[in-house]
Amino acid sequence: MIGLDYIEPLFRPPSEARSLILQVTNGCSWNHCTFCEMYTQAQKRFRAKAQEEIDRELSEMAAIGLPVRRIFLADGDAMTLSIRRLTGILESINQHLPDVHRVASYCLPRNLKNKTAGELAELAAMKLNLFYVGCESGDDLVLERVSKGETYASSLAALEKIKAAGSRSSVMILNGMGGKRYSRQHAENSARLMNAAQPEYLSTLVVSFPKGTDRYQAGFDGEFQPLDQAGLFQEMYWLLDHLELDRTIFRSDHASNYLVLKGTLGRDKPRLLDTVHAAMERPGSVPLRQEWQRGL
Repeated sequence: MIGLDYIEPLFRPPSEARSLILQVTNGCSWNHCTFCEMYTQAQKRFRAKAQEEIDRELSEMAAIGLPVRRIFLADGDAMTLSIRRLTGILESINQHLPDVHRVASYCLPRNLKNKTAGELAELAAMKLNLFYVGCESGDDLVLERVSKGETYASSLAALEKIKAAGSRSSVMILNGMGGKRYSRQHAENSARLMNAAQPEYLSTLVVSFPKGTDRYQAGFDGEFQPLDQAGLFQEMYWLLDHLELDRTIFRSDHASNYLVLKGTLGRDKPRLLDTVHAAMERPGSVPLRQEWQRGL
């Protein structure tokens, strides 16, 4: 795009489709998760973009004159930047694109360990107030097996800090992440984490292996057995059944999912459970994505 210097491939949440993607970091500073192949190419080695480059890009976008209401800070690890760096970026956004009303970013729980709720509140006042947090699971064993580098406790601490700052979190849980052996504990402990955190948004994706499972299998000592469609539905049922949420917008509509689910939890919990039960017990009674329709 004119005015923006991207290092491809570039990733963003589906809900940021209409946002300006501002790449302030390249790649991921952690990049050990065995389920993630987003930043494995040589050109995606982690680095932070210089403030001068960001200022130039924003100035050029302002000169173009297109209306910009939302901005997403890419790549996968923008929140690893210091409060000082993030403040500088937000000041530049507000200077060059004053009509922006929301800035969002991916956020690893570890990104917030050394940031206070007060500092996050200052960022929120500058419009950075939505964080996409890849918790993936609430089960410590599963998190260890996939080299996530996080725990139930570290994920909850980050989500509580976001809420204390007056910002919002959109949490991602990976369906099928524990395989057959750990499916139930993955589902139930993920629900336990969500119940404690009460995020504003919750979504589920299905763990996928377009380049094979060798790297993933290493963490499971070669014993990982992927869930089939029926297993994915059963795990989803366990997750929903154990969720006790007050006002969380729930989406399971990513292209990786066979079964599309949308609702608000807990208001729509009975309906969502009925839909999953129908998919499990009465094949053909609810529409499903075909294999050719699924993807990352």
